[in-house]
This record gives sequence, structure tokens and C-alpha cells, in this order.
Amino acid sequence: MLLEYSLLCGKELAEPLSDYLLNNGAFSVSIEDADADSENENPLFGEPGLEPKEFAWNRSCLKILADDSFQINSLLENATKVFKTETLEISGKKEVPDNDWVRITQAQFSPTKVSDRLWIVPSWHQAPDANAINIRLDPGVAFGTGTHPTTRLCLEWLDQHGLTGKSVLDYGCGSGILAIAARKLGASFVAGVDIDPQAIEAADYNAKENAVDARFYLPGKLEDRLYDVVVANILSNPLRVLAPALVGRVKQGGSLVLSGILERQADELIEVYQSQCSSLRMDVWKVMEGWVCLSGKKQED
Repeated sequence: MLLEYSLLCGKELAEPLSDYLLNNGAFSVSIEDADADSENENPLFGEPGLEPKEFAWNRSCLKILADDSFQINSLLENATKVFKTETLEISGKKEVPDNDWVRITQAQFSPTKVSDRLWIVPSWHQAPDANAINIRLDPGVAFGTGTHPTTRLCLEWLDQHGLTGKSVLDYGCGSGILAIAARKLGASFVAGVDIDPQAIEAADYNAKENAVDARFYLPGKLEDRLYDVVVANILSNPLRVLAPALVGRVKQGGSLVLSGILERQADELIEVYQSQCSSLRMDVWKVMEGWVCLSGKKQED
């Protein structure tokens, strides 16, 4: 029987405690933000060249997967001595069904219709419309399958704005879905950037699977150039931090597209970005399930 335990701990302890539990029989340990989806949420995304050195949060939640022989209480008791910390207590425990997770996961991801001409199709499905622009993409280690409203909003924007002959930068590219879509929709040059090396590997793989020429980089390796379209589907906190970098990548007359923003955060983000450039005009382009897509253009001189 598989069990999942939840455990709250501080940032300094999250990684060493995870390693300790893995070395003592845990199948997996994931570190999550205990304050996710609250005002105290703290997304880990740095400016180019200033990526976070610690992948944990001030209040981290460890999700520990193990079988029923795993002696978690005695291990945590010993961990308090090893790491010289206060008592560590389990905050949650649940049984994980022994299922065919591959089949179940595949059943959750069916072809996604973005528009009459654009579909996202997992590899185990046939394309519903062979004549459409079909992006082959499977769920994996990087964010972006086309089903989340923030990704859908960006895909719809790219689909509805002529990209033929334009250059596009996908900042926070994850799976590479937006960059791949832009290339298939006619962009002449496409690049993506992400702080996660696994995301870069996933994006490169997905681009090859879709037979498109797209380049993906870690922030410090991104070429020094301007783009006709810069799109960033991240979250509001890192978008605030990245405002100078993102605005600085947009050509005069070019477009900036931002998503990962809740409706209540829209006005603040618009103010932050317009304060970076007097010729930039931003507005809410579309709302979907409480999320917004902001778009704007750098006015030509």
C-alpha cells in the first residue's frame, strides 16, 4: 500500500530533509509552497542571471510518498537530532491507490481545441482534424499542456494576431508550447527561456517532435536581441520582478503579452509595466476562469 505524508518545514530544512528521507526509503519527496494560492505565495523565479539558489519556500510543504513499511515517525524523530531542529510532525496522511497511473494520466489529457485551425494533441491520440495546425504535446516535467486557462489565453492571443515573419520570445517557456505554437503559426524566429534546465530539455524535445525550429535557453544564455512579440505566462510576483527585462526585449512597435495573472492583480500589473516605458500601453485582452491575459504595444516614435 502506498501512502502520502505531508510535512511542514522551513526553507533551510526542506532540501536536506528531503534528501534524508529519500536516502532512508521514501519513494519520492516533492517540495511545494505551503502558501500557494494565497497572498503570501512566493514564486521562485529570478531575473536573468539572478536565478534562485534555493528551490524551497519560507514555509515549505514536503509531500512524501512511501509504502506502509516506511518508519516515518522514527525517522523524523532521528531527523530532529541530525539537523538540530524542533520536533517534526506529520500534518497529513492519505492512502494512494495502486492504479495504472500511465493509463489514468493519458485519459485525463485528450485533444484540446484552441481554435478552428489550432489543436493540442497528445501523442496517444489521433488528430481530430488532420488539416489543422496540430501541436503534439504530452504532459511532462515542464508546465504547459494547453489545458490551463493561462496557457489557453496565450495560445488564443498568438492564434488571433498575425505572426507571419515576426520574431517571438517565450519567457518562462516551460514545455515550449507557446514557442512551438508561434512557429507553427508563421513566426520566422522563435526563442524560449526558462530557469529550469529540465524545462529547456523538455522544450527542445517537444520542438523536435513537432519538427519546428525553436531555440531554448537558460536566462544567462539568451541572445541579446529585441523581438516583435514577447509572451510570458508565469505568475504575478515574478512578472513584477521581470518587468524591466521583459519590456526591454520588445521592439518599438512590438507587442507584450502577459498571463498567469488573477483578475484582481490586473490593474497593478498594468501600472508596473507602463511605468517601465512611456510608450507602452497595456490593457486586459481577455478573461478566462478568473485569469487574465494582458497585452500591449510599444508605440512607434
